[in-house]
Amino acid sequence: MFLSQWLRPGWLEYVAAVLFCAGIRLPAQTNFSIYSDELDNGFQNWSWGANNFSSPSPVHSGTNAVSLSGVAWQALSFWHQNFNPAPFTNLTFWANGGTGGGQIVQVYWQYGTNSGPSYVLPSLLPNSWRQFTLPFNALGVAGVTNLNRLNFQLTASGTTNSFSLDDISLAGMAPLHINVNASQTLRSADARWFGLNTAVWDGDFDTTYTSNALRELGTKILRFPGGSLSDDYHWAIGKTDTNTWSWSTSFNNYLHIATNAGAQAMITVNYGSGTPSEAAAWVGSANVTNHLKLQHWEVGNECYGTWETDTNANAHDPYTYAVRAAQYFSQMKAADATIKIGVPVVPGEDNNANGYTSHPAYNARTGTSHNGWTPVVLATLKSLGVTPDFLVHHVYPEYQSDNDQTLLQAATNWAGDAANLRQQITDYVGAAGTNIELLCTENNADAGNQGRQSTSIVNALYLADSLAQLMKTEFNGFIWWDLRNGTDTNGDFNSALYGWRTNGDLGIIGGANTRYPTFYGFKLMQYFAQPGDTVLNAASDYLLLSSYAARKADGALALLVINKNSVATLNAQLSLTNFFPWSAATVRAFGIAQDEATRTNGPAAAQDIATNNFTGASTNFTATFPAYSLTLFTFAPAAPKVQSLAAPGGNFIFQLQGQPGVPYQIQTSANLVSWTSNATVIISNTAWSVTNPVSGGTKFWRAVWLP
Repeated sequence: MFLSQWLRPGWLEYVAAVLFCAGIRLPAQTNFSIYSDELDNGFQNWSWGANNFSSPSPVHSGTNAVSLSGVAWQALSFWHQNFNPAPFTNLTFWANGGTGGGQIVQVYWQYGTNSGPSYVLPSLLPNSWRQFTLPFNALGVAGVTNLNRLNFQLTASGTTNSFSLDDISLAGMAPLHINVNASQTLRSADARWFGLNTAVWDGDFDTTYTSNALRELGTKILRFPGGSLSDDYHWAIGKTDTNTWSWSTSFNNYLHIATNAGAQAMITVNYGSGTPSEAAAWVGSANVTNHLKLQHWEVGNECYGTWETDTNANAHDPYTYAVRAAQYFSQMKAADATIKIGVPVVPGEDNNANGYTSHPAYNARTGTSHNGWTPVVLATLKSLGVTPDFLVHHVYPEYQSDNDQTLLQAATNWAGDAANLRQQITDYVGAAGTNIELLCTENNADAGNQGRQSTSIVNALYLADSLAQLMKTEFNGFIWWDLRNGTDTNGDFNSALYGWRTNGDLGIIGGANTRYPTFYGFKLMQYFAQPGDTVLNAASDYLLLSSYAARKADGALALLVINKNSVATLNAQLSLTNFFPWSAATVRAFGIAQDEATRTNGPAAAQDIATNNFTGASTNFTATFPAYSLTLFTFAPAAPKVQSLAAPGGNFIFQLQGQPGVPYQIQTSANLVSWTSNATVIISNTAWSVTNPVSGGTKFWRAVWLP
């Protein structure tokens, strides 16, 4: 974490609805926005020709529009990584021909590596807004699942005056669907997914309130000393390089709270101004002298970043880092051979070279050389006979400019980041890197000056979405920045951002006890998955309604649904495959309703997660999801049955009928009052049969599910 750093002709051949509604804005509550005052939902400006995506005039609604002052064949272009536009059926937008009008613009989608046919609009009107609604079939993309670019291109058939677009979105929503297949398992849950960074400046850390809050949150791992101060922090005296006073939270304070919370530790040693011997002494003191068994240690924080303290002659040089890191490995593991040590990395083979080119890393698979941080660090460590136990990745998607809808599409990064880092391990470490883990030890929306978004419900949705997306990858750690960070009023408080708080804060707790929405987003996730649970595959056909699922160790099913639409309550048809639920489910929710209650009642009476019963569960049912909300269903498996079957020879057969993966207790009774557990059974199909001798009088049998 760093505090000051840190995205042809032929229109008559098609059928389209063109609505002439100048001055009237049709309701668009369930539309999927591409542009409204700013780019939304992860779209980027890939235009060619002179353009302005913050044009103040003319504007259809709000404060900004998009304009192009170009020549023939230049275009306004909106790019998005491949996405499925279902359940929408239309593209809708407003266009204005500006002072002169007369432009002939063609509209077309690109998908994968293909382009759809062009739809040519009627001549744009001067100084007048007109709405166009173009069905996907008119644009040749009905049924396409990998759209990635939308273009509005000037043709040579009309004028080349400046024209404007506004309120661009996908519309015509069909019914929404969420599907969960309980047999499509992805991976096992890891305890290190439930982590928080701690700060040495947190004067409220070593308190009973903090200890109780961490237990309430289900925190499993705590990182110390955290962030950029790690690279000039001297653990034995609790000071950084230039200060003469000790920080509020010492290592002993940290240990006191981590121990009370039952949390693992992630310790970041000082690379920037420290020494391998200082780090080794820390390991020895913690694990040898005091028998703390702290397992996870990082060599430096974001050492690839020029914002970090680095007193080496070649500061922020990946080669220098790797050579010195090897010394840290040697001395720290000499103090305790059982510890795991990680190094900071970044995706991309050419990123963060920082101007150093003297030690390129050769990729034999591609036949190319690279000077980027990660290739040079990994290749150099390999040449020195050192294999890191894990690689450390930090993610802040919104540095400098905040956009709520862009943030709520940002969590899709995890799959690509995991694949990229794993490929680099394979390329530069080889077979020895098979057991190198990937961990995230910092994640938040924005690492720059904090504004409204950081303390709004939007950041809580991002936290849950980011963690749930990460759970589908090979990342084995997720440590959110930060438990407490501090109030900031220098960030983005644009009125386009959702929220009502007048301060920003990267912490989930402000001051001693002010709980932000991110606190409750983090808290909710402990009910979604725990160590021993299994992450499942879930699918939604709408980008603003994300779904995630997990199979609990006790056989229950958890389904998390995130409504990323800021204004619309969404209804969806839910289908559960290979799982038969009780009709009643537990629902935990946090969203606008709880956040607004906090605004009304004040921080001291912050509204907690709402817990209710849902009585309409089945393998197919409909549910409603409020705008900007987290909804977590926990489905108990349907009741098992025990059926007796006739059998010869004085025996009987009883058959347990239930569902796979659920642990059932087989119990017996002689009087239907007192029951004794005989065995716990997990069936592999749908029934389990046992033959038993009849003896000792009447005996009753039953099967129960006990969460």
